[in-house]
Amino acid sequence: VQLQQWGPGLLKPSQTLSLTCAVYGGPITIMPYYWSWIRQPPGKELEWMGAIAYSGRTYYSPSLKSRTSISRDTSKKQFTLQLTSVTPEDTAVYYCARDYAGWGEYDYWGQGTQVTVSS
Repeated sequence: VQLQQWGPGLLKPSQTLSLTCAVYGGPITIMPYYWSWIRQPPGKELEWMGAIAYSGRTYYSPSLKSRTSISRDTSKKQFTLQLTSVTPEDTAVYYCARDYAGWGEYDYWGQGTQVTVSS
């Protein structure tokens, strides 16, 4: 399995961040995997943002729920993160990752995308 992600690296405040992760080597509907988005701000720990399960059900971090949306295209084996109303505090390296059963056990990661929010 390989995850490849892409999206813009520079945004202005109030814009919407959109990142897509493509999964190679298997469907994204296979049990019991969850497909997650995780970020790491500079100098801080990894922060789980949300996930979409094999079933299509979505889960979000309470602190980001109002601004976050995760969707998928099963035919393309892709899942997408949207984060609205970004601020400089959203500057981070963003990762997609596969999680076993939603347990926080990530076995495959995307390469990471540096996202900077600046006016």
